[in-house]
Amino acid sequence: MAVKIQTSFCLSTSSIPTSKSKPYSKSFTVSASKSISSRKLRAAVIGGGPAGSSAAEALASGGVETFLFERNPPSVAKPCGGAIPLCMLEEFDIPHHLIDRHVTHMRIFSPSNIAVDFGKTLKPHEFIAMLRREVLDSFLRSRAHSAGATAVTGLVTGLELPAAPAAPYKIHYTANGSSRRSLTVDVVIGADGANSRVAREIGAGDYACAIAFQERIKLPDEKMAHYQNLAEMYVGDDVSPDFYAWVFPKCDHVAVGTGTVRSKKDIKVYQRGIRERVMPKINGGKVMKVEAHPIPEHPRPIRVKGRVALVGDAAGYVTKCSGEGIYFAAKSGRLCGNAVVKASEGGEKMIDECDLRREYLKPWDAEYATTFRFLDLLQRVFYGSNASREALVELCGDEYVQRMTFESYLYKKLARGRAWDDVKLLLNTVGSLVRSKVVETRMERLIL
Repeated sequence: MAVKIQTSFCLSTSSIPTSKSKPYSKSFTVSASKSISSRKLRAAVIGGGPAGSSAAEALASGGVETFLFERNPPSVAKPCGGAIPLCMLEEFDIPHHLIDRHVTHMRIFSPSNIAVDFGKTLKPHEFIAMLRREVLDSFLRSRAHSAGATAVTGLVTGLELPAAPAAPYKIHYTANGSSRRSLTVDVVIGADGANSRVAREIGAGDYACAIAFQERIKLPDEKMAHYQNLAEMYVGDDVSPDFYAWVFPKCDHVAVGTGTVRSKKDIKVYQRGIRERVMPKINGGKVMKVEAHPIPEHPRPIRVKGRVALVGDAAGYVTKCSGEGIYFAAKSGRLCGNAVVKASEGGEKMIDECDLRREYLKPWDAEYATTFRFLDLLQRVFYGSNASREALVELCGDEYVQRMTFESYLYKKLARGRAWDDVKLLLNTVGSLVRSKVVETRMERLIL
């Protein structure tokens, strides 16, 4: 009997180009017939944060048999600043009652404690939504379950790769703390964070991680009133050598934290630094919770391999400069889920690596590669020294800078500027760097 074999070369160079990323190598995929008889395509999503829940919802809604793995109970959440852009509320149908604070004022403090109010150009309906991750994550998981995803509470301990092209993946996990179980599926989406086990199992490559450290502090009512609609950012060597520190308001407390990639062992020193900078505003507050977690610094070298795809932090989708990841996690999860649905024709056909590259990676990189490159450049220019940070804060006082920044952040598209204003901004940037002696210092280094 003749066996029909499908062969396809999958050559892709789609990768967010960063200093750390590598081009994809050529992959040869062979599968038997793409049709699936008497069943639906089975997919497992590992991780129940915004990325995993959004992927699971898209998969289940599209007709794919979906299993959503989450190791922690709903009350346990990843530490996170909790800011989301305005466009996410509508795009992902986030109910407004989940929002703790509507931030309409930002204040950024330079190393010398010069303060600039950031938010003059916001329109009356515009704000930054602040919420708690445990609230958002629980809502998104519940919605995925309502769409038809099967909840699996357990810790994934291993991923057994298929021995043949069309063979299933086997997921090993522990349930109830000790019971060992396994599940076979056709597709795996890794949404299990910066320390992704799925990424390790498929050899997705390493990447640099920053560490974020945060304290949730309950303030007296009169001091909490100061942060009614205000968020603060602080820059300086005392709070981070390569990032910023923050005070973000929540429902009944503030999140005070910082992050670094270069000096992770000194993270508690930098946390003391931000506490000292804001002490008059938080004095008398009570620490409710102390949190720390890794933040990926760039996309992984490999984000798709076989019928496994990485999304969210597992893929490295956190922007430089701002450290934002919630929106990009949810967006990548939904895009990947929809990609599987489309390629499998609603769960009726088997998919392969080429399908995932074409329907997921290619549109993702086309939409967001420029954003990631631009924010990486900003971090390199402005976060390297106290002098450059002083220049950054000075520039933040410019209304054109504020308008371009908020339009890009709130709506997740690089704002289109006016040519003459862009020229003036370039000149102002150079002027600020010169006044802060950044250009002079770098020229001296080159001469030496």
